[in-house]
Amino acid sequence: MSRTQQGRSRESAQDTTYRWLKRHIGSLPRQEGTFLTEAEVCEATGTSRTPVREALLRLETEGFLKIMPKKGAFVPPVSDAEIEAVMQARELVEDWCVQRAVPFAEELAPELAELVARQEGLLDDPVEFIECDRAFHRAIVRRAGNPVLAEFYESLRDRQVRMGLRAIAAAEDRARVVLAEHGAIVEAIRSGDPLRAGQALAAHLDGTLTVLRLPSVANWDGR
Repeated sequence: MSRTQQGRSRESAQDTTYRWLKRHIGSLPRQEGTFLTEAEVCEATGTSRTPVREALLRLETEGFLKIMPKKGAFVPPVSDAEIEAVMQARELVEDWCVQRAVPFAEELAPELAELVARQEGLLDDPVEFIECDRAFHRAIVRRAGNPVLAEFYESLRDRQVRMGLRAIAAAEDRARVVLAEHGAIVEAIRSGDPLRAGQALAAHLDGTLTVLRLPSVANWDGR
């Protein structure tokens, strides 16, 4: 095998492991801290220690876990207070942004509609579904034209990745509900009514917060 082929194989193994870990971490009970070892991840993913170690380091930089020497990777619990604080901050930022993005509906609405269509094709892939969800909300925030808020918003979404995976897994058909709520936001923006757009967004975020408050997590089944 050439060095190029070896590099691609290693990259593919790391990506596979990274995606598995993201799914797994998203399914963990949020109230409990959990230790993961390289050995158990290797066994679960069928990959060697090198891509597992690389994937764990990548997830540590994203704030999903903390690598503890000679112990493994610790996935900390997500507190009720953190969920409430992050969602409150999201609502403040996104409400301000969506109402200021409405005047750009002619360009924004088709962009958002395309993202909803793409997201519909990702119902069986929670990691990519959440990435597309982030792109949807990012488009609204950026259209408001405030780079400081846009940067702050990205930090909020970084903190909420695990929460987002859990929200999709925690309630039956939540992914399809998200699609419907996103569709309502698109139509509200297309209507040109800032108040309606803000209300549609608020309903969506309230629904997400309700799911995040649920005490247990169901398995992701793509429905």
